[in-house]
Amino acid sequence: MDVSTVSKLSRRLVNVAMGRSAADRVIRNGRWVNVQSGEIIANTDIAILDEKIAYVGTDAAHTIGDNTQIIEAENRYMVPGLLDGHLHVESGMLTVTEFVRAVLPWGTTGLFIDPHEIANVFGLRGVRMIVDEAGLQPIHVWVQIPSCVPSAPGLETSGASITPEDVAEALQWEGIIGLGEMMNFPGVFNNDEMMHSEMAETRLAGKVIGGHYAFLDLGLPFHAYVAGGPQDDHEGTRLEDAVARVRQGMKAMLRFGSAWHDVDAQIKAVTEMGLDPRHFILCTDDSHSETLVNEGHVNRAVRRAISQGLEPVTAIQMATLNTAEHFGVARDVGLIAPGRFADILLVPDLVGLSPEVVIAKGRIAALQGQVQVEMPKHTFPEWALDSVRVGRQLSAPDFYLHSEQIGGQSAIANVIGIIENQAPTRHLKFKVDIQNGRVHIDLERDLAKIALVERHRGTGVVQVGLVHGFGFNSPGAIGTTVAHDSHHMLVVGTDESDMALAANELARVGGGQIVVKEGKVIGLIELPIAGLMSNEHADVVANKAKTILDGFRSCGCRLNNPNMQLSLLALVVIPELRISDLGLVDVKQFDFIPLLEEK
Repeated sequence: MDVSTVSKLSRRLVNVAMGRSAADRVIRNGRWVNVQSGEIIANTDIAILDEKIAYVGTDAAHTIGDNTQIIEAENRYMVPGLLDGHLHVESGMLTVTEFVRAVLPWGTTGLFIDPHEIANVFGLRGVRMIVDEAGLQPIHVWVQIPSCVPSAPGLETSGASITPEDVAEALQWEGIIGLGEMMNFPGVFNNDEMMHSEMAETRLAGKVIGGHYAFLDLGLPFHAYVAGGPQDDHEGTRLEDAVARVRQGMKAMLRFGSAWHDVDAQIKAVTEMGLDPRHFILCTDDSHSETLVNEGHVNRAVRRAISQGLEPVTAIQMATLNTAEHFGVARDVGLIAPGRFADILLVPDLVGLSPEVVIAKGRIAALQGQVQVEMPKHTFPEWALDSVRVGRQLSAPDFYLHSEQIGGQSAIANVIGIIENQAPTRHLKFKVDIQNGRVHIDLERDLAKIALVERHRGTGVVQVGLVHGFGFNSPGAIGTTVAHDSHHMLVVGTDESDMALAANELARVGGGQIVVKEGKVIGLIELPIAGLMSNEHADVVANKAKTILDGFRSCGCRLNNPNMQLSLLALVVIPELRISDLGLVDVKQFDFIPLLEEK
């Protein structure tokens, strides 16, 4: 907007505040959750003009005209709209529009999204597609330009790449808020020119550099990483992680998504150690569509923090004002105050934090869990619907684990170990028997196969490894093309024929997630947009996604949200062990290791 437009708006807000003209709507008699002062102020009215707040005080009668809509708060709490400081909409398997449809009833009115999933498939044109859709939404959606595409050059082959020149271009687009999570943390502390160039472009643009330090070492590499420029980090899982980040000037982002439950350990930095809570932010990072539709979003993370002993107003600050100030948008969002967007929730209690009314950009956007605003229509280009190229029909032998390099009848296998509700994995070692030149699945020891099928260039490459922790107890296979960050196809299973069937069916439908048990498909969700997102409504996606979770359980898996765990097993920037299209990666050493070793 130009100076004249902004000046006209501010004068109109002043006229409403003075009673010279009428408000469009007035919320009457609520309890104002004032995150800027830390108070709850009873008997408060709020006057709204267009999208903005004009007045907050004890009596807004002077702003009420003949056409003013009255919303009776009836002593409910008036909470600022919730902000998610770090997330990937692709993890919900939803388009931006459908993600917003899912989270708006839960009180989310602002998103800071990093589309590095789609960037790994389509590069800058994929990011542009997300930015264009984000600009159509009835809530605020800011986009971070992905920083590490691929996430670890030399350790994986992504479908596309993003250069410092791409970052410089995107930083000029409307709607870009900063640089996405800097996942290549060794590149930062080892002075990789490309990583530092991307951060330099962001600094020069005056925008925020997102962090991602997944290493447990809080010594010199961590200090060097912070010196390099990242300003926040969501990869902490321990109390000491949160403390170190805040002490070094970062914002500690405590995530509580579908599978990453990192709030409990880290919130003790505030509740027990007394650190200043204004430097902590709640976020979700990765949320499954079934979680979003049926359980909640940012409000779910706030509830979790409260359950761990945090004061409700403080927890709400971590999902509103703290986030807004970090990204430099507190002049617009993150608090209920004059001149800000009228993003306001009416909730009966702060502990449950289930909104009965959601006002976004001045309009009633959701009532009693139902969206009230028209969602935008967005058409995706044809190229976005054609990205899964396996190159050939796969069969059971493609998923055999051969052992020709090992001379004896047994070997030591390097095995990926699942850690429930956390993104890191363990590097396990199992003694395995060799029969007829092959290593076989071992259900008794919870030893299943994991295979990565290259899907961007149709090379036909299949890398096979071993994984422990899913708890499968019957023949079957589960496949996904949501496989951070390069998003090849991942298949985990206990039967090679079922694994082949799962892979071929995913290729046929253009990507998605699938469960095969004893030769039959028992769960399927099609994700034709980049092999990552559905073009169906959020509730439909949630129902289909539930068939995947049910399928995991049918195969014996009892993990919380195991498909989120599966989707990260190729993420070669989070320790300790991962699989890529190039082999097995020891992330602590950032190098390849053999799957099998001599005893």
